[in-house]
Amino acid sequence: MQSAVALAVVLPAVVDASGLPATLPWVAGALAAAGALTRVMAVPAVQSLLPAWLRTTSGAADDRA
Repeated sequence: MQSAVALAVVLPAVVDASGLPATLPWVAGALAAAGALTRVMAVPAVQSLLPAWLRTTSGAADDRA
């Protein structure tokens, strides 16, 4: 799962740097999947499942003492 999240974050930059047109069907599909995964990770219910140190919400306190 961590690899998929990392790939979703860097995929737009990789496509841009490689010079591939984002309108190619497989590139467009990969970018759409990366965007969808990124959006799902931002859902509050998903955020609540993550450890506090990994949450991106403003109320996420660092509970490591």
